[in-house]
Amino acid sequence: MPDLILTTFDWVPHPPRGYVRDLRVRWALEEAGLPYRVATTPFGDRGAAHLAHQPFAQVPWLTDGDLSIFESGAILLHLGERSDTLLPTDSATRATAIEWLFAALNSVEMASLPWSILKFSGEKEDTTAWKQLDGFLTKRLAHLEAILVAREWLAGPFSIADILMADVLRLVDRLGGLTPFPTARAYMTRATARPAFAKAHADQIAHFAAADAAGLGGG
Repeated sequence: MPDLILTTFDWVPHPPRGYVRDLRVRWALEEAGLPYRVATTPFGDRGAAHLAHQPFAQVPWLTDGDLSIFESGAILLHLGERSDTLLPTDSATRATAIEWLFAALNSVEMASLPWSILKFSGEKEDTTAWKQLDGFLTKRLAHLEAILVAREWLAGPFSIADILMADVLRLVDRLGGLTPFPTARAYMTRATARPAFAKAHADQIAHFAAADAAGLGGG
C-alpha cells in the first residue's frame, strides 16, 4: 500500500488552530484506520514548491503514491474510494453520501464561510451586509435542520459526508450560529464525540504546539 502523506502548514496563529482543514483529512484517516504520516510546508513561504501541490497556496494536500490531491472534499472522496468505512459500497447509499459531501461544501460552507469572516471582522450586526449573509446562512441551516430531524447521519451509516458537514458546522457553532438549530447542533456534537475526531483534533493542536516550542512562526 502506498505511503499516505498529509501535508499541512508547519505553524499557524492560535485562532485557527483546531479548524485548519487538514483536520478533516486526519479525521477520515483515523476513522478508516489508514496509516499515514504528516509533512509540513512553511506557513510564511508559499512558493513554487507549495503551488505545485496546492495552486491556491492553501492546505492540506494528500500524497498517495504518485498522486497529489488538493481540496479537502476531493481528498475525502479519494479516501472514501479506499475504505468502505468512509463511503458505502451500496450504490444508492454511496450516491447519497457523495451528494451530501458536495452539499456540505457548496450549500452550507458557501453560506457559512463569508458569514464567519464577517463575524471575525467585528462587523456590526445591523449593517445590510451582515443581515444579508446572516439571512442566507439561516435559510441554509433551517433546511439542514429539517433533514437532520429524521437522521442520525446524512447517508445512513457515518461517512465522509458527516466528516465534512460536521466540520463546517463546528465553526458556525463556535461563533454562536447553531443556537437556533438544536438538531444540527446535536448532530455536530454527536459527530465530534467520535474517538477518531478526538484524536485528529488533539494531533492537530499538538502539531502546532510543537511548532511554537521549536520557535517557528509567531509562536
